Amino acid sequence: MTRWLGVALLPRADHLRAAVQLQGSVGGDVDLEPPLSTDGNLPHVTVFQGPFHDSLDPADTLAGINASAADMGLPGELTLSSQGVVYQPNGWLFLALERPPLLMSLQESVVAALDSHLDRGSFDGDKDISRFTDSERISYQKYGYRYVGDAYAPHMTLGRAPEAVALELVRTTPERVSLPAAWVFDRLSFYVMGQHGAHAEKLAELPLARP
Repeated sequence: MTRWLGVALLPRADHLRAAVQLQGSVGGDVDLEPPLSTDGNLPHVTVFQGPFHDSLDPADTLAGINASAADMGLPGELTLSSQGVVYQPNGWLFLALERPPLLMSLQESVVAALDSHLDRGSFDGDKDISRFTDSERISYQKYGYRYVGDAYAPHMTLGRAPEAVALELVRTTPERVSLPAAWVFDRLSFYVMGQHGAHAEKLAELPLARP
C-alpha cells in the first residue's frame, strides 16, 4: 500500500503558535485553507514529501536522518530568517524562509534516506507543471516533489485562496502585517500528508539533531 508522507521541521512551541496566528493575520477576512492549528494541521517547513512503499519505517528512518543531521553539525535549534509572504501558483501563500547551506545538506540527507522507498509509479503524470520553473520541473519529474536541490524553496505554507484573492493578500500583507524577523525550529517530524500536503498526522518526532 502506498502512503503519502513527509519529513518536516517543526517550529518551537512559541513560534508554532505565532505561525497559526500569522495565518489569520495574513488572511484577514479570508479563511485560508487548510486552517493551521497547534493540534491539527501543524505549521511546518517541509524538507521532502511524496508517495512511499510500505518498506519505509518512519520512526527508524527519522532516527537515521536525525543522526546524520547531528553529524553534519545541525544545531538543536535552527533559526531561519523571514523572507516575506510570497505568492505561489495557483493561489498559494507562502511565508518564504532563508535557505542556508545546513538546510540544503539536511534535505540531501533526507532524500538519500527516502529515495529507495519512493513509489514512483504513484507520481501524478497528468499534473499541470506548466507554471513550474525549469528546476522545479526537473525536481518533480525525478522525485514527485517540486522543491528538491536547486528548486528547494524553504517555506511555511499559510494557505490557499482563489487566485485573485491570494494575489491581493500578498500585495497588501506588508502594509497590514508585521512579520517576525526569524523563526526557530527545534524538531524533526515524519508526518501523514493531508489536504494540499498539510501536516495532518504525526507518525514520529525527534528533537532536532539529538537522536
